[in-house]
Amino acid sequence: MSAQSAPPATSALLTDLYQLTMITAYQALGLERPAVFEYFVRELPAQRGFLVAAGLEQALDYLETLRFDPGELDWLATTGLYTRVALDRLASLRFTGDVDAMPEGTVHFANEPVLRVVAPLPEAQFVESRLINLLHYQGLVASKAARCRLAAGTARLADFGFRRAHGAEAGLLASRACYLAGFDFTATVDAGRRFGIPVTGTMAHSFVQAHGDEVSAFRDFARVHPRGVTLLIDTYDTIRAAHAVVGLVREGVPVRAVRIDSGDLGGYAVEVRGILDTGGCSDVRIVASGNLDEFAIERLRSAGAPIDSYGVGTRLDVSADAPYLECVYKLQEYDGEPRRKRSTGKATWPGRKQVYRELDADGRIARDAIGLVDERLPGRPLLEPVMRDGRRLARPPLDQIRQHAGRELASLPGPCRRIVDPVPIVPTISPALVALAAAVDRSFP
Repeated sequence: MSAQSAPPATSALLTDLYQLTMITAYQALGLERPAVFEYFVRELPAQRGFLVAAGLEQALDYLETLRFDPGELDWLATTGLYTRVALDRLASLRFTGDVDAMPEGTVHFANEPVLRVVAPLPEAQFVESRLINLLHYQGLVASKAARCRLAAGTARLADFGFRRAHGAEAGLLASRACYLAGFDFTATVDAGRRFGIPVTGTMAHSFVQAHGDEVSAFRDFARVHPRGVTLLIDTYDTIRAAHAVVGLVREGVPVRAVRIDSGDLGGYAVEVRGILDTGGCSDVRIVASGNLDEFAIERLRSAGAPIDSYGVGTRLDVSADAPYLECVYKLQEYDGEPRRKRSTGKATWPGRKQVYRELDADGRIARDAIGLVDERLPGRPLLEPVMRDGRRLARPPLDQIRQHAGRELASLPGPCRRIVDPVPIVPTISPALVALAAAVDRSFP
């Protein structure tokens, strides 16, 4: 199994019913010429100055392995919705098209195409639901995780959110998205196995409560794990437990860190740091957890809390303050002719597009422009070929993607980086794209 392989949710029936009704109609009507679809986010949520592209690895896995197995086709036959001819056509469905996309870890803004699919219309249409499902969730979590990374500075970050993620696949992919965006560890063991992410863990309050006293619990845990442990010190009395840790270290117990999970995290961190330092335990680190997100981390860091690591869980894996992105996958061209949706508030720009990015002298993003793929606008084109004729072109290692994401975050200008009231970049639209939209509108009055 690949170190980056997706969790086992691969059925071709992981789609919306209307994808099946449309693909069978397209095939019956002979509407099978090449189509161009683009995935993008219409607008950024409040308190987001940027987004991070993520999920491409699993999206390409899906496209490369797409097929209906006999059991799925047998079940579809029982619905009575499709003819035998239509089911036979579904049996031979494969994705044979091309994909261009922003590399994972790339920062992007509203209305910028993140991924472009060029394939026969039935294929390009059918993959819409699962592609959005994969790209949306990891992009959502990676964007919030990146903000945690910016808020935390050089402190280490661990993903603690699996238990409250919305299902097993979500929990695993959240761990991947967090690591991609700059987290250092995950507590989710299977994410370590699947994706090669360093795993970390401490102990629960129940371990302490299962003992007759706190010191015995600490000593027993350290005896079983003698290479250095992180002890949870807020089960009963955080300050008293910190003094107990000093005593254990003096006995030779290998304590690597202490974790504070409740109460005034900043205040406790100051008191505990003082106790540890006075007791000669300056190398014992402090880990904070408990309802954290980028807003809480920034407040703690701004207050000077001596916290070395943060465990971030529930609010990250469900992106609590912005639980969805207004992302879409829209037809932009069919059979060589540009297409444009004109619905109120949901109009699209037609044709195959590219995003061009210019940096200033300090290496920060100066401006983005959306233009047509055959334009030569200033800046670096962001969408790159990633699949041709249904076969991926490369599989970059997750650590390489993570390094790219780090460079991308470093390129964000100050207003985009702000945790509170950020100001995102608004991409400009090229004159050629504006003119094409006007021409399409004249063609379809």
